[in-house]
Amino acid sequence: MTVNELAAMPGFKTVALPDGEREINNVYIGDLLSWVMGRAKADGAWITIMSNINIVAVASLADVACIILAEGVTLDSTVTETANAKGVNILTSDLPAYETAMLLKI
Repeated sequence: MTVNELAAMPGFKTVALPDGEREINNVYIGDLLSWVMGRAKADGAWITIMSNINIVAVASLADVACIILAEGVTLDSTVTETANAKGVNILTSDLPAYETAMLLKI
């Protein structure tokens, strides 16, 4: 599934979508940024409740296909602008992280 396809599914909203054709091949759930850097796999969907600017850097380092902010977390406009500039896709979901992951069916 691509990030564009995920963004079109019910329950997801687009925050930043500079590279929507990225394929999603796996899912990682985590909020400790150093842990995510070492464990998230490339081309994955990273589900988190973290919303600071550092998520963009971690997503770039881990080469994830997208970040999904669970539980209705919102972002500051600066984070959104940085994500667009760095090519990092970000979506949101109002659901808890586990329920969000179950919607991906990967």
